[in-house]
This record gives sequence, C-alpha cells and structure tokens, in this order.
Amino acid sequence: MIKINRTIIIVCSVILFIIAGGCATYYQKTLKFQNYIYDGKLEKAKALLDNDQKAKTGKNKLLYFLNNGWVSWMMNLNEESNKALAEADIIIEDQQKNYALEALSIISNPGIKPYKPEDFENVMVNYFKALNYLNIGQYDEALVECRKINIKLYELNDKYKDHKNRYSDDAFAHIIMGLIYDANKEYNDAFIAYRNAIEVYENIYEKNFNVNIPQQLKWDLLRTAYINGFYNELHEYEKKFNLKYEHKIFKGGEMVFFWQNGLGPVKSEWSINFTKIDGEGGMVIFANDELGLTFPFYIGDKSDEEKSDFAKLSFLRVAFPKYLERKTVFDSAEITVNDTVYPLYLAEDINSIAFKTLHDRMIREMANSLLRLAAKKAMEMAVREENEEAGTAVSIINALTEKADTRNWQTLPYEIYYTRIPLATGKNALNLITYSPDLSDTQTFEFNIEKGKTYFHTFQSLESYPPEPY
Repeated sequence: MIKINRTIIIVCSVILFIIAGGCATYYQKTLKFQNYIYDGKLEKAKALLDNDQKAKTGKNKLLYFLNNGWVSWMMNLNEESNKALAEADIIIEDQQKNYALEALSIISNPGIKPYKPEDFENVMVNYFKALNYLNIGQYDEALVECRKINIKLYELNDKYKDHKNRYSDDAFAHIIMGLIYDANKEYNDAFIAYRNAIEVYENIYEKNFNVNIPQQLKWDLLRTAYINGFYNELHEYEKKFNLKYEHKIFKGGEMVFFWQNGLGPVKSEWSINFTKIDGEGGMVIFANDELGLTFPFYIGDKSDEEKSDFAKLSFLRVAFPKYLERKTVFDSAEITVNDTVYPLYLAEDINSIAFKTLHDRMIREMANSLLRLAAKKAMEMAVREENEEAGTAVSIINALTEKADTRNWQTLPYEIYYTRIPLATGKNALNLITYSPDLSDTQTFEFNIEKGKTYFHTFQSLESYPPEPY
C-alpha cells in the first residue's frame, strides 16, 4: 500500500497550486478580449493581446499568435498578420511531447500542457495566410497556403487508426485554389481544382457537415470546362446539375467576394459517468449505456494489490470539452451592383466541422481519459486505507483536477460564403446586404477595376449571440 509521507503532501500542494483559480473556462478567462471583438473594438483587442506578456511565452502562446494573426488581418495589417500566423505554424510543427507534463497531466488534467490545436484550427492558419496574400496581390503565395491545407489534413488523417476522421479533406481550400488558377488564367488547373472540390462536397461535406455544392462552384466548373474545350465533361456536368451553360465574355474585370459570418463556437465542459463491469481473464470494462460506449481494459498483469485497488472502483466520471454554439445574427446575404443581385453561397461551415471533429476526437481519446481517471481513483482508495484524512484530501484533489481543456481559437468565423461578380472597368460600388429575421444591414465597398483582372475581397460580420449557458 502507499505510505503517507511529506512527498505526497508536497505533490498534493503543487497540484492544488496549479489548479487554483482553474474552474473558469478559457472563454470566461478571456471575456474582456471577446467583448472587444463582439463590439468591433479591434484596436483595443489588439492592444490587450500585445500587452499580455505571459500569453506570448506561456502554455497558451499558440493561441496568442492565432488571435493576433486574426486581429491583424481584420485590421488589414496583412504582413503583421502573416508574421504572427507563421509563428503559430512553426509552433504547431515543432510541438513535441513534454514527458514531464505528460506525466503530471495523468494525475491532473490536459489543461496544464501547451495548447494543441484541433485539426480544423491547424489548417485555418493557412487559410488566413492565404487571405493575407490575396489582399496584397501575391496569388502564387496564396496558392501555396491552400495546398498546405489539404497536405496537412492528409498527414493528420494518416495518424488516425483506420483513417477514421470525417474532416479528411477541405472543399473550400480546393475552391480557393481553383479561383486563384482562374484569376491567373490557368484554366486547366482551375477546372481540376473545382472538380476536386465537387468530389469533396459529395463524399464528405454533404453527409457529415450538411453543406451542399455551392451554386457558384457549379457555374465555375462549367465555365472552365467550356474554356478548356472539355465538351464531354461540360455536357456531363450540365446534366448532373440540371443547368445549361451559355458562355459570356465580360469586358471589365471580376470580384470574388468572401463573406465570413459570425463567430465560431467556444469550448466548455461536460462529464460522462461510466460504470465498471468486471470481466473475465483480468479484464474490466467501463460502460455508459446512455451513449452506447464501452471500453475494456486488461489488468491481469498488475500486482494483486493493484488489482484490489481497481476492483474497488464502481464508477468513474470523465470530463471532456464540448463546444457551445454562438448563433449568428445574420442568416443570409447578397451583393448588389447597379440593381443587379448576386447571392452569396455557403461554402464552409466551421461551426459544424468543429462539433463533428471534437466528437471524433472524444471517441478516440476516451480510453486514455478513463485509464487516467481509474489510476487516480485507485490511488485515492489506496491512500484512504492508510489514512482517511489523506484519502479525503486526495479525493478532493481528484475532483478539482478532473477538468477538461476548454481552450480554443475563438475568433474563427462561424461560416464562410462566396460569390463571383462581373464588374465594369473603373470605379464600382458594391453593397453587401446581410439579413436576419428581424433586420438587415448594408456595407458599401468601392473598388477600382482594371480590365481582365480578378480581385478578391473578404468581409467578416462579427455579430453573434453569446454562447449559452454563461
């Protein structure tokens, strides 16, 4: 049995110090920053980040650079944004397991470790870098970032057993690649990228994220098929989409407009209770009938003393992060130019991707979480047999330290729409009209268009409802 000594007391004191004040979620701890974002006070949000010296070097430094990159992008500080995002990319690439922290997390919780991004957060770094390059007219550099998105996803998916990852390809990244090829008049590559995007929508997005093929993508695929002389493919897709393409030559230029709507979800915490079922041959099973989850563990090679400790377990509560949705104020939008209306089409639902990918990760990591908790509970019972008061102290520590990691990149958009707009040469005024059930809002943009050139512009509506319950 475990003997009570000063070492245990010191370890318990250290753990209590670590978790002091740790009950609040990451969103609650950064509420001042979030409120600046809600109110559109970007300068104050950036100043708050810049003055947070601890965030630049601590366990949350990745989130610091992600938020800084986003705020700088919103302020049109494209080079500064890319510098911060490049630093974030390096941190992600260089992340190595800190084995001391890994060991401590076994008896505490994952929140003590440096933040590791969700898969979709990882690739959104490259998305915003691509937007920065598009803003400053460096299309080839933007193309490189788009390629990196799917390269990263392929590499991440290879690490998962049986490649069970619903977010294994990004349709919107293929669209942006196609749009850039299109702008460079590389129509064969554009057609291939658009076709790849179609396949991802059909095979992944429609069934997993409830996002259908954007109408704009269908027209762009038909147009590039016609320009390339791929008439068989043109007729095939016309039939498939129930559309008839008529080629038009524009005398001016074009604008590709991205609308980022709202803010993505934030993480909170929920817990799941598991009942221990004794199996045969040294096996124990932790089960949750409500969710239909069972996780068997082999304890046959443990000592009799350790088996006895595990045998005393009856149930476990495991804490895991969950997302809280921040519903969007606006539910649709359109662009008007000289009384002509151009709908904006949904291309990426980041909110849906976030919920589905976190669920997939929860299932993958549940076994490790249960094993961690079982070890903590067994330790508590062993200590309690030697000293009831010390056992009570360990029980309190176990309860306090069973916390989920509620950190996440909280400035990502809820969803992304886009459309293509033909414009006359010279000065043009575009009106973005956003709609909600109760109101509409109009933003006006002016652009000076050159003949034969394609322009890119992105606007994010920050209007969102706070997450509930808070």
